[in-house]
Amino acid sequence: MDLTALLLSRLQFAFTISFHIIFPSFTIGLAMWLTVLEALHLATGRPAYRVVFEFWLKIFGVAFGLGVVSGIVMAFQFGTNWSEMARMSGPIQGVLLSYETFTAFFLEASFFGILLFGRSRVAPWFYLFSTAMVALGTTFSAFWILANNSWMQVPIGYVVENGTFVPDDWFKILFSPVLWVRFPHMLLASYITGAFCVAATGAWYLLRGIFATEARIMLGMGLYLAAVLVPIQLFFGHLVGDYVHDYQPVKFAAIEARWHAEQPAGEVLLALPDPATETNHYEIKIPILGSLIGSMSFDSKEVGLTDFPVQDRPPVTIPFFAFRIMVGCGLLMLLLAWAGSYLSAKNRIERNRLVLWSIFLSFPLPFIAILTGWFTAEVGRQPWTVYGVLRTADAMTPFLTTRAAAISLVVFCAVYSFIFAFGVFYIYRLLRGGPAGQLITPSDTAIPNRPMSVVDGPVASGPHHAGAGE
Repeated sequence: MDLTALLLSRLQFAFTISFHIIFPSFTIGLAMWLTVLEALHLATGRPAYRVVFEFWLKIFGVAFGLGVVSGIVMAFQFGTNWSEMARMSGPIQGVLLSYETFTAFFLEASFFGILLFGRSRVAPWFYLFSTAMVALGTTFSAFWILANNSWMQVPIGYVVENGTFVPDDWFKILFSPVLWVRFPHMLLASYITGAFCVAATGAWYLLRGIFATEARIMLGMGLYLAAVLVPIQLFFGHLVGDYVHDYQPVKFAAIEARWHAEQPAGEVLLALPDPATETNHYEIKIPILGSLIGSMSFDSKEVGLTDFPVQDRPPVTIPFFAFRIMVGCGLLMLLLAWAGSYLSAKNRIERNRLVLWSIFLSFPLPFIAILTGWFTAEVGRQPWTVYGVLRTADAMTPFLTTRAAAISLVVFCAVYSFIFAFGVFYIYRLLRGGPAGQLITPSDTAIPNRPMSVVDGPVASGPHHAGAGE
């Protein structure tokens, strides 16, 4: 086995999935928010809700397209770099990923066209229904991906036949307690991502003194939603930690940088883990708290990394720091959401430019939290691809060479970087242009098989001044 090819394949998969997850995590939350906006517009008749809806629909369309394009590559890698995993786990993973296509993609594709081209062609209630169906499709997509990944984290409901994992109980696979804490955790992360991006955009417009009415809607709704969801997310994060503690104790020990078993166990807040000496340098530690977090007990014994063979331990540094960055981002978002919601309720937020700047600059926080959360989960699972039953080294394509892996890595990095640069620049242009009180009406040349034609199409006549639609 070519260990260099293995390392390059792991880097390629890490790069592509890190790039890809940015867009679904944004669009899942944004689709649900668009549904809320359309419902408010239908219920109140207030034009400003539709103005904001049409504005964010354009951004949703671009981000959705980038997510689809970047996600296509993921399936190819199973055949090119990880053929042994595809062969051994295909009867389970192939089915789960197929269900994503049948439910999520078909649902999104069927109704997304109505969102772009059908407002004037369908009844208002059906347009709202179509918006909800797109949001449901993105939710289905998250569910099937998390079902697949949760099975890799804690494989259950299968038997081994002729060297392959064959499902013998789909109920266990789809109703795994691990899945039903990880799926809400990811869904909430996406909703929070959408909320902070919307709130940050509203804060940006208020700082620039433009689009006042639309900016207040974005800022207020984004902050209020985040203020409610972030505490719930922290609770589900604790539940995810419980499953790691019970099902993947070696990962839990790596996250805690706990080298030796302790009773009671302390909690390492910060340190510099040293795998060579199996110790931590510059350690800041709180006694007993580790037992309380791990087992809700003041005197429980918590295992350490040295309780496991060296070949079964994950890297320590990445999950240790990634987890703390994730938690730090979550606490910062909680502080900003609560402080911003309080000032917004008191009608004082527009006079507090420091808070507005903090909210504007906070838009990367949910993306960083999602990425570091996935780093914690995936790097912490090593050296296993399917935890406890299939090692990553055994999952790679046996005949893959270093040259082939290097070429594909370079090509993917170049193509993805170009796509990301173009996509981010285009979204930035849309954001900088702002809603401007303009309502989209597809031009005569806009056609369903070219959704981007609606983005640059003409707009209906209407007010073009800041604060339009009040």
